[in-house]
Amino acid sequence: MSSLRSRKTAKRNEKVLPPVRPNVGIEVAYRGRLTRLIDAMSDSVIYWLKASYRANTPRMAQDETPADALRRSIRKLAAQWTKRFDVASDRLGDYFALSVEKRSSAALRKILREGGISVDFKMTAEMRDVVDATVNANVSLIKSIPSQYFDQVEGAVMRSVQTGRDLAGLVEELERFSGISRRRAAFIALDQNNKATSAFTTARELALGIDEAEWHHSGGGKEPRPTHVAAGREKVRYKISRGWYDPAVKRFIRPGEEPGCRCVGKPVIKGFS
Repeated sequence: MSSLRSRKTAKRNEKVLPPVRPNVGIEVAYRGRLTRLIDAMSDSVIYWLKASYRANTPRMAQDETPADALRRSIRKLAAQWTKRFDVASDRLGDYFALSVEKRSSAALRKILREGGISVDFKMTAEMRDVVDATVNANVSLIKSIPSQYFDQVEGAVMRSVQTGRDLAGLVEELERFSGISRRRAAFIALDQNNKATSAFTTARELALGIDEAEWHHSGGGKEPRPTHVAAGREKVRYKISRGWYDPAVKRFIRPGEEPGCRCVGKPVIKGFS
């Protein structure tokens, strides 16, 4: 009976606050910028390849020289677009990281204020480290987009040369590759928004001495992770500094850290009467 009373007392002396959720507007804007870059790259490649393919079609199946010329030209295009993505990645990485930091900090400040706690956040060394890590992660992901795309393009063009496929079939395959890149961009925007929001919120909460949270499953994914669903249903408590041990991956994780995870944590504030 006494242990039951103590648990009830503990519950009365704490508040479980709403979670900080990833900002959908940032995700949409980020995805849009990536998609526009991908579409411009795809349009450029298809336009150029149509002209080059038609110019070399009569000799393409018999003569190796046109194939070599196409390969060199594809790699020249790849270098040009890789440079454009490299330049864009620095600007876009900074924009994304600072946008998420600003929105997530504002959201946490509002949640805490409504819970009776007034805070004034500063850009600490720890937060700067999270910003830098977020920028670097996104720069790397953005730079990988043209690399993967042009590997696919070169392979498709060389197969087309070898088999004598018509131009329409090649263009259809190239359009499929751009679709793959667009879907990848959408996943990057979603996943990185979740990860960055989780990282910034964790850093802010720990700086305030908040080290307990309640797992909340978002229910938004097409294929929810059973362990995350169970953790949300059971309102699992975990240390923010360490995370929750997910038996499916056999390590400690925080909400939003696993690929595509949309879960969030509800901070637990102690000391309320």
